[in-house]
Parts: sequence; C-alpha cells; structure tokens
Amino acid sequence: MGLIHIELFATLDLVGQAPGGPEEDPTGFPFGGWQAPLMDEVAGAQVGATYEGTDALLLGRRTYDIFAAYWPHQEGGEDSGIAALFNRVPKYVASRGRPNLSWHGSTLLGADLAAAVRDIRDRHEHIKVVGSLDLVQTLLRERLFDRIDLWLHPLMLGVGKKVFGGGTVPTNLTLLEPPAASGKGTVLLRYGLAEGIPATGDMSAPDRGLGRD
Repeated sequence: MGLIHIELFATLDLVGQAPGGPEEDPTGFPFGGWQAPLMDEVAGAQVGATYEGTDALLLGRRTYDIFAAYWPHQEGGEDSGIAALFNRVPKYVASRGRPNLSWHGSTLLGADLAAAVRDIRDRHEHIKVVGSLDLVQTLLRERLFDRIDLWLHPLMLGVGKKVFGGGTVPTNLTLLEPPAASGKGTVLLRYGLAEGIPATGDMSAPDRGLGRD
C-alpha cells in the first residue's frame, strides 16, 4: 500500500490560504503571497527534497488549476527539476464539478473520494498532496494520510482558511525527525500518523511533580 504525504504551508495561527501569490485565491483574501518574503535557500531546499520519489500528485481543483497553468511551462528553467517531475507523474484531481483537465496525465476522481484515494494508494508508492485545503479536510477526517509536512512561518494573519479546519478529528501523530528551522524563522515539522486517539491525564498527579499542597 502506498503512502500519502500532505505538504502544508501555514502561518503561526495556522492559516494556509494562498501562500504563493495573490492570484492563488481571488476571493477577497488580503494576504495572498504571504509565504514569498520568508523563502530562503534552506526552506527552498527542504521543499525540493520533499518531492523526491513522488510518483503521483493528489490535488484539489483550485490547486490543480494553479499548477496546470504554471508547471507545464517551466521545464528548462530555474525550477526544471520539479517541473519535470510534476509534468511526468499522474495527477489525480478532486472536484465536485466537471473540469477540463488539460494537463497531461490528469484524472478526475469519482464522487466517492475516500474510495478513490484508497484505490490510488494501491497503485502508487508515494503520493503527494500539496495545498488543496478542502481536500485535506477530507483526508484528515478519513485518516487517509501517512505523513504531514508542516512548514510553520513566523507571522500571524488573523484571517484566512486554516490548514486544520472542519476535517480535523482526534488523531495521534508522531514526530518523525527533529524540527528544522530556516534562517528566516520558518520551521519544518514532519509528523507521521500514529495508532489510536489522544489520551488524557491529570497534570496535578504526584508523578507529574505538580501535586497540590
């Protein structure tokens, strides 16, 4: 069974809307492109390395449209490595409509999204989910993911769509490696899905060293 990796870029207050540019979401969100001033060589290398071994992309409709308008024209340029990868691998698109999927290798998923994603896992080893916040909520709700790469950026916006919204359910995660920070203060946290749901306890218990007098 293949692994589904969710790549998320978020502010400290967990806004993930339109990080790359104002054109990503023209719905009145005033901070489109908030990620760009915080990118540096370290963060760029982290993002590039995370796509190594990818053999399929799983995207929401809005992210697909942005990618399809950009990546087919980038081979031979500065981002030619990622462009070649994205243009080569199959692209699976979640949409409630009937979009025209003109990007080579694109497939529209059926109405039963959870079943379609499980089928993709049977056919590919490393599936990447990039952006696609509405799709991410379904994957979180159904626990249809294996790893979350979360880049936390040192700013707060106060408005915007959250990376963990209506799809979040009680879930245990495990930190897969030490956090890694860029020179501009962006921190990469890499978590894997763990068994069970969060436990509870009492911080005032004697063995916690917080007992009451």
